[in-house]
Amino acid sequence: MSLSSRIRQAFTSSIPAALIASTTVFAGTPASCPNTPLSCQNTTAVADTCCFNAPGGLLLQTQFWDTNPPTGPNNSWTVHGLWPDKCDGTYEQYCDRSREYTNITAIISAAGKTELLDYMNTYWKDYKGDDEDFWEHEWDKHGTCISTLEPGCYDNYTPQQEVVAYFQKTVDLFKTLDSYAFLAAKGITPSLNQTYKSKNIEKALAKPRGVQATIRCRDGELDEIWYFYNVRGSVETGQFVPTEPDGAKSNCPENVKYLPKIGTPPSPPSTTKTSSTGTPPTGTPTPGVPFSGRGTLPVTSGGTTNGCIISGGTWYTTGTCATYTASASGDGFTLTSSKGKCAVTNSVLTCAATVTEPTVFTAVADKLAYNGATDFYTGSVPTGSVQAPVSVAQQATTLTIGWKSS
Repeated sequence: MSLSSRIRQAFTSSIPAALIASTTVFAGTPASCPNTPLSCQNTTAVADTCCFNAPGGLLLQTQFWDTNPPTGPNNSWTVHGLWPDKCDGTYEQYCDRSREYTNITAIISAAGKTELLDYMNTYWKDYKGDDEDFWEHEWDKHGTCISTLEPGCYDNYTPQQEVVAYFQKTVDLFKTLDSYAFLAAKGITPSLNQTYKSKNIEKALAKPRGVQATIRCRDGELDEIWYFYNVRGSVETGQFVPTEPDGAKSNCPENVKYLPKIGTPPSPPSTTKTSSTGTPPTGTPTPGVPFSGRGTLPVTSGGTTNGCIISGGTWYTTGTCATYTASASGDGFTLTSSKGKCAVTNSVLTCAATVTEPTVFTAVADKLAYNGATDFYTGSVPTGSVQAPVSVAQQATTLTIGWKSS
């Protein structure tokens, strides 16, 4: 590393982000890479490692589901990183000590990437609470080993611009990989008392991309997903092509717990997960078909349908189900019973004449969803003439609510 580069790194590391934000203009342009082969698919050596990722040609976008302590929104997985793999399950790490930085926040702020940084502050979280340290670790260990992001691959290189490119590309990929929605589309949602077959989780994750992903568990609990890509061209500007896993496989048991994140809010409503640069995976599932017309709200708990939601919004396991009217509203629908409009008030589902602003619900995998989550809760399963209040706040018993048209 040159003296000027060391001075630049020391200088920018010591300045608060707020003082240098929007002051860095990246003049460098990544290498132009026409007609390059797909990484890991070559039969002979490729000399130009600015246009061909080598030896780390298999790129993994990895995600966490942290529940203890919980991190990120309760209806979204979070970013772990972007890892280069040597196409055989092995990998290099800490490839350039001269580019191990301790000021990732300052670097991104200096580039004027406030939207990227805001997104990372929500979706790229450290379970220990030190996001900056986590980001530094991911760049130092993995980012420095991506050959197409080396400084020599840029014309008119501006120091640290490859760091911003790494985090931007990781986030762009993550936005196309909505693991929570992939699983929910197949009825797999977080639950305290339900388990799911590993093979069904793997099928749900393969459906939108056409290739397998690797799931990882800790103590029988689902906590990580690895998505695999080959790349045509550079990581910054190339085409990411979904591919099958290589190397490490799932370590999950046959039956897996998928626990809810207790005490965390849902995703910010303004956040939209959009496609990344290049060719995104196809077949991304859309939300379930909105409820419409007249119907009843059957309840499922513990894998068994048991009763329904009656007119006041409570769960009742005996007697006649109430009829609801579902009416389109915005991106979802509202519900009305004979008691009145329905809303989630103080975390409790309530249908009454006093409700003036009904809640707009959505459907996920044919289940009623509130802020994208299909799990509702109550203290215990009601019996006999007992009616149980239905809450969106965590309680002992988890239930889901369906729709049966009448």
